[in-house]
Amino acid sequence: MPAAAGAAGGSVVTLTVADKREVAEGVVALTLAHPEGARLADWTPGAHIDLILPNGLTRQYSLCGDRWDAYTYRIAVLREPAGRGGSAHVHDELAVGSRVGVGGPRNHFPLVPGERYLFLAGGIGITPLLPMIHQAELLGSDWQLAYGGRSRTSMAFREELVAAYGERVHLIPQDEMGLIDLAAWLGSPRPDVRVYCCGPAPLLAAVERECAAWPVYALRTERFTAAASAPPVRKDPFEVELRRSGRTVTVAPGVSVLDALREAGAEVLSSCRQGTCGTCLVPVLAGRVDHRDAVLADHDRAAGDCMLPCVSRAVDDRLVLDL
Repeated sequence: MPAAAGAAGGSVVTLTVADKREVAEGVVALTLAHPEGARLADWTPGAHIDLILPNGLTRQYSLCGDRWDAYTYRIAVLREPAGRGGSAHVHDELAVGSRVGVGGPRNHFPLVPGERYLFLAGGIGITPLLPMIHQAELLGSDWQLAYGGRSRTSMAFREELVAAYGERVHLIPQDEMGLIDLAAWLGSPRPDVRVYCCGPAPLLAAVERECAAWPVYALRTERFTAAASAPPVRKDPFEVELRRSGRTVTVAPGVSVLDALREAGAEVLSSCRQGTCGTCLVPVLAGRVDHRDAVLADHDRAAGDCMLPCVSRAVDDRLVLDL
């Protein structure tokens, strides 16, 4: 594969597909290993990798294997007929022995300490929750999983979950039981419960509505695609000062901060360019940010000390970045 394919200037390791198998209708799991058997970078529950395909496409996938296995990564990929070709390439072209580039791991969806957890998964959103569940079990935390999907056959790892955890796992196939009854599962606000949710946008939006009265720290979500957002707060150009280099960059309407920085010669890693992977996160020293990403939690946005320049912009005339 081309050395620079999708790398965006970042560190990429070439791994081999050691195993490929169907784990649900339309879902394949890949096990990746170093071709020379070398140890892989450590990761924590909630982490994802950049998968850089031989055709040059880069996609992000959650790690869903055993975090204590230092020599393999596992990901699961849903075939998306309306996608841009990444999932189709994984399903149709990759085989055992194929080589792919891998960037990361990175984690913007970490499992924070807690005594009680409620995990809510929709479809392929089960993937980042798998290692979280394993971690919660190891720590002796009280937890439950509500896992919805179109049908049982479409729900990846359902048999693995039930075999390992029994009655803590609640499968809710839509064609048999309808949608997850969020009001029943969530109930009234419980400050001692951490809610982790991953799945399609309608599920995330519904969970956010149900948890509106909960403490701000209680709910954590992860999106696989960027949510629809309102037009930018600011329509005029603004300046971005790069404090360490002493340069100032003007960002025009319709130009991303990331592209403006790169045009000025600033080295900023990036991958998805949609505000969903967190690769391009940069520190903010001054100025208000119009956050437009799907990565940062509310408290991170309120702190105002970082931004994703691939999608986020300035509210006022000037931002100062630690670059």
